[in-house]
Amino acid sequence: MQDRRIKTILTAQPVLEGAGVHLKRAFGYYEIPQFDPFLLFDDFRNDKPELYLKGFPWHPHRGIETITYMLEGSAEHGDSMGNSGVIRGGDVQWMTAGSGIIHQEMPKPDEKGRMYGFQLWSNLPSTHKMMAPRYQDIKKEDIPTAEETGGVKLKIICGSYGNTTGPVKDIITNPQYFDIFVPANSEFVLKTRQEDNCFIYVFEGEATIDNKILANTQIALFESGDSITIKTNDYSFRCLFISGKPLNEPIAWGGPIVMNTDAELKTAFAEYHNGTFIKDKK
Repeated sequence: MQDRRIKTILTAQPVLEGAGVHLKRAFGYYEIPQFDPFLLFDDFRNDKPELYLKGFPWHPHRGIETITYMLEGSAEHGDSMGNSGVIRGGDVQWMTAGSGIIHQEMPKPDEKGRMYGFQLWSNLPSTHKMMAPRYQDIKKEDIPTAEETGGVKLKIICGSYGNTTGPVKDIITNPQYFDIFVPANSEFVLKTRQEDNCFIYVFEGEATIDNKILANTQIALFESGDSITIKTNDYSFRCLFISGKPLNEPIAWGGPIVMNTDAELKTAFAEYHNGTFIKDKK
């Protein structure tokens, strides 16, 4: 096996989004196309409700998928097609915006005031940017765990590891999304797909990877290879591992809409303002 070397290490930076939500962004617009097919990754862990309760009121999306993974608290969502629901701690929502959706996401604290979670944006290829929108709402009890020797555990949200396959199905870019726990004083060799672009985001503890120490709110993007070796000392380690095959397509990005050309972007915003944005209705 060829162990992957670290290409880039970034630390998530504070940003203000929505109607006044304080969060940390690990990568986004200024990092494209390094993380292709992924566009943006936000860490919205927060203990102060006044810093997030205003949420993300009605806004459009087209041409992408948004993936929300809750750890604590909850988020109420609704959209222009009449869909609504709540995702709670441990749940995942995989929303394919496709041809266009207008929705809102309103966070709620748990009994301790916490609202913890992450949101990933994944690009859609040009052939599927105008596909019909859809949701995959996954409950925590439906997310399987792969257990490796030494107490290593992988929650498999999307993709497969060994004989364990995640519940999120039929995603165009065929990504992998794992929540990985490695105990203290351990070593774990994570097998990766050679053709994928992949990164990890650390949210608990620390570990040494490629002779570099990675800790909370740091993200590591990797060179090519088919494995990643994670070594822990006095602290256990928890991270998200996300991988996908690069699309290698042009990106025209305007706020919540990501297309391939500026002309497509202008059309999307014109349709949003003239009321013809939604193409697929119930």
